[in-house]
Amino acid sequence: MNTSQFSLEGKVALVTGGSRGIGRACALAMADAGAEVIVSSRKIADLELVDEEIKARGVRGAAIASHVAKIEDSKTLVGQVMERFGRIDILMNNAGTNPYYGPLMEQDEKTWDITFNVNLKGLFFLSQFVAKVMNPTFANRSN
Repeated sequence: MNTSQFSLEGKVALVTGGSRGIGRACALAMADAGAEVIVSSRKIADLELVDEEIKARGVRGAAIASHVAKIEDSKTLVGQVMERFGRIDILMNNAGTNPYYGPLMEQDEKTWDITFNVNLKGLFFLSQFVAKVMNPTFANRSN
């Protein structure tokens, strides 16, 4: 596929849930379009395989283990990306979970909390941290 009209040359992309499935496919597509791509998920071994595929496309990449449901992990992730790449232009919040596959009326609080913490809370705070480095004026606001 010709991606020249979708050039991402000079851009730095961070993809959560980047070790497989949609995240992996999008990370590789962004690398094909010229972006430097950082993939993140909980398991480093799976990420390293994707990172090798990214680098084989002739762009810089990195694999960083991080759990989006853990706010401190997200802060650390953003810090590591900034330290190694100097900026973040694209954030793809792809990480997600669904630990419960039964009827909605039977879901317990524990599985709801896990789902909420990864799929909503984690995504919200990671987006907030990235927005502050994308646009420093956000970091200086009090509200």
